[in-house]
Amino acid sequence: MDFEKVYRAYFGDVYRYLLKLTGDEHTAEELTAETFWRAIKNLDRFRGESELRVWLCGIGKNCWKDMLRRRSRESPLEIRDDTPSDADIERELDEREDTREIYRLLHALPEPYREVFSLRVLGELGFSEIGQLFGKTANWACVTYHRAKEKIRAGMADRERSE
Repeated sequence: MDFEKVYRAYFGDVYRYLLKLTGDEHTAEELTAETFWRAIKNLDRFRGESELRVWLCGIGKNCWKDMLRRRSRESPLEIRDDTPSDADIERELDEREDTREIYRLLHALPEPYREVFSLRVLGELGFSEIGQLFGKTANWACVTYHRAKEKIRAGMADRERSE
């Protein structure tokens, strides 16, 4: 396998996926480089059970998780002059809680809903690309994505009713 061709072919996909995860161009660039470095070191572990793009994005996701773990251990408390108001803090906590709940609901989804939703939202893949990954049609991918989204919405609605 010519790794330079792989790098050229999939760099953009991996970078966009990591940019979506991190929300920061510099961090996404660093993680993309780390992803391809790990891929080179572990190329013998690629069994071809998934598309190469999916395998690379999986490595990227692991790099991102490793970075988050490192940062949580290393970052000291910051003292800031622009202290947010109580309302800002409450709103941010609510948004974080919603995000955690969405991720919890996403991870509780059965396959293929979880993977299709992740590829669409986090990986920014089109329905035709997702369909190809599963050996299905773009219409199948679209329907599966919307069903996953509805399951997550229903879970969020159940949470709000129980509060």
